[in-house]
Amino acid sequence: MTTSNNREVDPAIRAELGRLRESIDNIDAAVVHMLAERFKCTQQVGHLKAAHQLPPADPNREAQQIARLRRLAENANLDPAFAEKLLNFIIAEVIRHHERIADDAQNGGKPPVN
Repeated sequence: MTTSNNREVDPAIRAELGRLRESIDNIDAAVVHMLAERFKCTQQVGHLKAAHQLPPADPNREAQQIARLRRLAENANLDPAFAEKLLNFIIAEVIRHHERIADDAQNGGKPPVN
């Protein structure tokens, strides 16, 4: 491994970089698995909402979750604005899933005809 100016990198630095990148890869894998578990739960929420004709979005719950996540981020020394952006992205995907589940329930499990 060399730097952009073709200088050789110390093997100890290279080893440390590899160790850190391996940790990052493991954390990324854990994040993906945690998101998958979260979406399994939100899918169940979507089915429950559809069965009882509840709206796909719940702005009050979403606001509470954003405030909660911002507090958690602050306590973890993570940028609260970043945490909020991440949660907003996840919430938008959850709402999209809930809308699809509700549409499927209304159409007897069949995709709507355009």
